[in-house]
Amino acid sequence: MKLFVAGVSHRTAPVEVREQLAVTPSRLVEETGRLQEEGQLDEVVLLSTCNRVEIYGVTRDEPRSSDSLLTVLGCSELDLRLHGYFNESIEAARHLFRVASGLDSMVLGETEITGQVKTAYEAARAAHLTGPVLNRVFQKAFQTVKEIRTQTSIGRGATSVGSVAVELAERIFRHDLSQHKVIIIGAGQLGETCVRHFAKKGARSILVSNRSFDRAIELASQFGGEAVRFEESLEAVTHVDILVAATGCPNTLLRRVDVESLMRRRKNRPLFLIDIAVPRNIDAHVQSLEGVYLYNIDDLQALVRENVRSRQQDLAKCGQIIDAGVSAVMAKLVLEIEKPQLFLRPRLSFLPT
Repeated sequence: MKLFVAGVSHRTAPVEVREQLAVTPSRLVEETGRLQEEGQLDEVVLLSTCNRVEIYGVTRDEPRSSDSLLTVLGCSELDLRLHGYFNESIEAARHLFRVASGLDSMVLGETEITGQVKTAYEAARAAHLTGPVLNRVFQKAFQTVKEIRTQTSIGRGATSVGSVAVELAERIFRHDLSQHKVIIIGAGQLGETCVRHFAKKGARSILVSNRSFDRAIELASQFGGEAVRFEESLEAVTHVDILVAATGCPNTLLRRVDVESLMRRRKNRPLFLIDIAVPRNIDAHVQSLEGVYLYNIDDLQALVRENVRSRQQDLAKCGQIIDAGVSAVMAKLVLEIEKPQLFLRPRLSFLPT
């Protein structure tokens, strides 16, 4: 039996590539099942976030290449050989531990990634797509994350894409958001992080828009903001200084023609757009318009590098904790992986209900 991980991340592929592989939460179980069937995998977990798409798998056969597996997600026109990576056995386990603990994130020590990894794992486990190997490796990874959070300060400070987006907005307005209005489109985990941090930084007015208006009301009320119906969000942008797009929608929500119209109504008052969604929610061509300033998730890298420098001292300790966790779980798995008869089970076609 072979344990492996195949994927792309912010380290190997730009957002233009990652967004074509991204899987929305509503399709996660279906796509994981398809990977299990088409990739001839005995166990599989699919992780899709704004910064990475990764396949964790176990197979009794020789695993397919990284680009071959990722192509199952529907991007045959991409040359993924330029962007994919592939690790097996102990290195695959080490990679998972680093990802789950935020050490491989764009924002070093990111805390949101742990929840995203758990969600991906639980979705696969509930669909009976994991087994003895991945169950043990993922559960040990979560245990190791707890040790890292307890024994180091790696997760303090700006520790999520959402918090870094707010930090960028602060810099744009010289660290004073008290006179500026912001609208957050998207009320999921990423949007909630943005709302929380904008409120903490004293933004003058916070608008929240979401396809589910009830969810927008719920989130806005927690932080003294105002909910905006999704179909009215474009009109609301006329009155704000900053728009943050953070939805899980796979389509473009703000087109160039929309922004052109907005800018006329705004009399070309500057508009700052921060698109941290993957796939992107804002047409990249809007940045050619006068007075419009667009930043996507890859543009946050400069701020992230500064945050990394402040946490370097904890990296050695984190590495030691991960090495210990990986060694422990692999020691338990090595005999089982070498004895496939303990694991073999019929490969069943996955049929979503």
